[in-house]
Amino acid sequence: MPALLFDLDGTLLETDPLHAAVFVDIFAEHGRDVDEAFYMKHIHGRLNAEIFEEYFPDSHTQEMADDKEARFRERLGGSAEPLPGLLALLERAEAAGWPMAVVTNAPRENAEAMLSAIGLDGRFATIVLGDDCPRGKPDPYPYAHAMRLLGVTPGQTLAFEDSRAGIASAAGAGATVLGVTTGLDADTLRAAGATATIRDYTDPALETEIRRIEGATA
Repeated sequence: MPALLFDLDGTLLETDPLHAAVFVDIFAEHGRDVDEAFYMKHIHGRLNAEIFEEYFPDSHTQEMADDKEARFRERLGGSAEPLPGLLALLERAEAAGWPMAVVTNAPRENAEAMLSAIGLDGRFATIVLGDDCPRGKPDPYPYAHAMRLLGVTPGQTLAFEDSRAGIASAAGAGATVLGVTTGLDADTLRAAGATATIRDYTDPALETEIRRIEGATA
């Protein structure tokens, strides 16, 4: 029986353009000129604490992080579209009794806002937040902890990720990782450790991996 572990940003819904725009604005306000390519290469998937401590060590980094996330939530608004095929996959998993969890570096307020925006508030009984872990992604701890909470093994776990840090975390915990190409291309995701890639949850490659895990755990 497969267990499905989902990253949130860029994996359940497309959010990278929103995050990138906010970071570009904040960096500019502090005298640094960056663009979306810089965001994807140096910031994408990382914890706020690490980002602001690296680039603005002499500033009030927690205040900057809080401001950044408030701006993101404002840009997100109250409604967004989940990735194509996601709702059908969740309904299939629920009907079959497959364990599921969200594993994200996003702060709690952001996670709640994003899940609410795509109509999935309360849909996941298990949510692992980076802020609640001793080490966030790319460390394997968040995904390993999710597996412990669900009572599943790495061999039955299929993780969905869109960032290098997330793929490193999930792969390090032993999960099969499907890279979602919302932000990075397939070659980059595979180079980071993804077993295969999908454009969204209608991609035939998803069914191939589900059947492989079902066969391995039968």
